[in-house]
Amino acid sequence: MSASSPLPLPLPLLKRIPPGLWTALAWYAAAVEPIIEYVVMPSRRTYSLNYPRDGLDSLGAQALLAVAFVLVLAGSAMLRRRTLAAYGLVIVGTVISTVAWRQDEIPPTQFLAVDIALCHLAATRPRRTSLAAAAAALGTLAGYLVLRLFTGDDSSIPQEPFVALTVVIAWLIGNSSHQARAHTAELHARVAAEAVTAERLRIAREMHDTVAHSIGIIALQAGAAARVVETQPAKAREAMLTVEMAGRETLSGLRRMLGALRQADQDEDRQGRAHAPVPLRPAAGLAGVEQLAATTTAAGVRVEVRWQGRRRPLPADIDLAAFRIVQESVTNAVRHSGADSCEVRLDYRADELAVEVSDRGKGGGTSTDSGYGLIGMRERAALLHGDFAAGARPGGGFLVAARLPIPAGTDAEAKAGAR
Repeated sequence: MSASSPLPLPLPLLKRIPPGLWTALAWYAAAVEPIIEYVVMPSRRTYSLNYPRDGLDSLGAQALLAVAFVLVLAGSAMLRRRTLAAYGLVIVGTVISTVAWRQDEIPPTQFLAVDIALCHLAATRPRRTSLAAAAAALGTLAGYLVLRLFTGDDSSIPQEPFVALTVVIAWLIGNSSHQARAHTAELHARVAAEAVTAERLRIAREMHDTVAHSIGIIALQAGAAARVVETQPAKAREAMLTVEMAGRETLSGLRRMLGALRQADQDEDRQGRAHAPVPLRPAAGLAGVEQLAATTTAAGVRVEVRWQGRRRPLPADIDLAAFRIVQESVTNAVRHSGADSCEVRLDYRADELAVEVSDRGKGGGTSTDSGYGLIGMRERAALLHGDFAAGARPGGGFLVAARLPIPAGTDAEAKAGAR
């Protein structure tokens, strides 16, 4: 199972700027420039049909332009939260600005903000919604064109077809981004599902090894009991008790694991998932934690193991799951945390085993880490009806915590076997 992915690199500066800010910058730059050039600056010989010098002399025109400024500002501010409503405000504000200047068309620079908002909308909303938004922009442009045709104003080449082309380009860019995100999300979901299946296959292999070991013990003990049943009844009785304990423990573990896997398979069948097998590694148990700690310490990262509660034999599936959680967590700490030490705490409680692995590093990740090692650990805990959590610690570092329920009667069976 792969370890957690390293922390992602920070986004470039241009991508960190929200789309609403880009929209506001484009619109306000296009709106303020003619005010400065044709109203505030001293009179010059140059003059504009779109922006007449007396265009904003009336209080009504000034009020309309102020309303346009407010609408576009509001739309830009809420573009990420309420995209459709914000997009509509940007279009309405753009239209009102042309009314304030008494224009019969929308200048291309003024419509650039609408293109930016449309691009963001197409990248974040379903295709049907983005197509409706693009149609609204094209309809606005068509309305200006039709209005000029009815008024008989053909003094200049219509700009609407060229502006409409920018609308189409903006929608294509946004839609391509939307498709790329959807494809990436699908790939991540597929890899995560395969990671879950890989962990289940490993659990099945470990359970197979455990059952094979138990059957071997049963066969040996039964044979020994058969040989000494007449001459040494006490030893024969002890051997048969060992057979009974091994058989019950193996059967109990199989029932728990097969029941959990069957339920998980039914859930996946309802969701239509498909997975692929992954190579597995041999099994171990909590008896190997000390060796794991010594090996990791020798590699340069000190691992402290703290045992709490009364240590006792555990069912094989719980023992293996706990070791795998410790092993994966220590591996993640070594590879990604940057810490020089980590702590493993194993708490044997009355009805559960608590496992915690913590470090004080800087690169552990978050509780939503995309690494598939966390997925595997969470799957192991879930199949045993336990709880799993992983995330950054308030004081720094990373913490992995799991609680694995211990079936009732396990301790009594161990004591019976010991007798």
